[in-house]
This record gives sequence, structure tokens and C-alpha cells, in this order.
Amino acid sequence: MELKQIKNIVEAALMASDEPLQNKQLLDLFPDVELTGNDINQVLNELEQEYQDRGIELKRLAKGYRLQTRESVQPWLQHLWDKKPRKLSRALLETLALIAYRQPITRGEIEDIRGVAVSSKIIHHMMDQEWIRVLGYRDVPGKPAMLGTTNTFLDYFNLSSLRDLPSLAAIKDMETLEPELAFESNDPSPIDAEQAADDDHEVRAAQTERHEPSDELSDPENESTENAS
Repeated sequence: MELKQIKNIVEAALMASDEPLQNKQLLDLFPDVELTGNDINQVLNELEQEYQDRGIELKRLAKGYRLQTRESVQPWLQHLWDKKPRKLSRALLETLALIAYRQPITRGEIEDIRGVAVSSKIIHHMMDQEWIRVLGYRDVPGKPAMLGTTNTFLDYFNLSSLRDLPSLAAIKDMETLEPELAFESNDPSPIDAEQAADDDHEVRAAQTERHEPSDELSDPENESTENAS
């Protein structure tokens, strides 16, 4: 099989897949052809070069390789969708940022830093999205779970590793965090008002018991962060 045909098949697989593909997965596309991982790497390198001056790019992420649109063309692509992208709430952004930059970190440590109780629904939402996971348990009374980010978090926010996170010095405030991480807008349906009200009651009850200031929370996906744009 000629290299050009192999490259076409790899390109088609990357285009058709909903998830990033690893070198081995691409190699498995050719069970009857004598290929090595180095051959696949050569194909990927050639594809990356071919996309240099185009509107799409071959991006290496934590889980593998993905074909995607370039960030520079995003302002024009937004016109393809009638609805504006949903913004993540400030409370969720702050919680996720603390987990990303200070992992492993417990929920109690996040609350101590933010000065307010962390909504259970925010934690559950990030767990459901597979952005965070339990890394272990702190060896203190109560054995609180230590939270950290996942490869899914890296892929979703277009990062190949945690080293690609913007430096804390480059983030002046939380409003700049969302564009820095290039948050996407394909989140699931928002939590309904009744759940949000229950969530708010839970947080305020915890704050009353601990005599902490109120943290205004709404839907983890719909709370406005308009200052970010």
C-alpha cells in the first residue's frame, strides 16, 4: 500500500472519529499491512505540515490526535449557530481553576480559598463531564477526597498537558480565564430552575452554619460571565 493511500485513510479516520485517536488506534486500521508506529508518526507529521496554512489543524491532545478548526477562524464559524454559546458560571470556573492549578485539592480546601461553600451540583456536573476525578483521600480525619483533572478535561479545553495551562500571572482575574482556556459551548441541557433553587438553599444553609459570606450561584452552565467577553 502506498504512503499516500495510508495518509488518506488516517486523515479520514481522524475526520470521522468523535474522539482523539492514538497512534496505536491508527495503526490498527491496517491489520494486513506491515506498518510500524514510526510510519504512522511520519503520516501524522506530513498531515500536520499540510494543514499549516489552512482553516483546520491536526492537534495533538492528551488522548491522541484530533482534526479541528483553528481558533483564528472561530469568530466566523459562530455565525453557523443561532444560539450564543452558554457561559460557565463564575463559581464553576473558580472551582475548576483551583482544581486544575492546585491538584490534588479537597473540597474543604477549595472552600477555604474561595471563602464560600462549594455547591454539590458544581462538583457533580464536573464529574459528569469527566473533567475531574478523585485522586485519593487525604490522610486526615474524615478522609476527604482529593480532586484532580482528567485527560478529558485537557482534550475538552484543547490542551495536550497541564503544562499548557496559562500561567497564573497571565490571568488577572476570573473573567479572563474562560477565553484563555477556550471553553467550548457544547454543554448538556441546563439544570432546571427547581434544581438551581435547591442548590442555592443547600449552599446558603452550609454558609449559615459556617458563618460564611454568600456565593451567588445559579445554573453551573448558565450563570452569566458576560465580562469575560
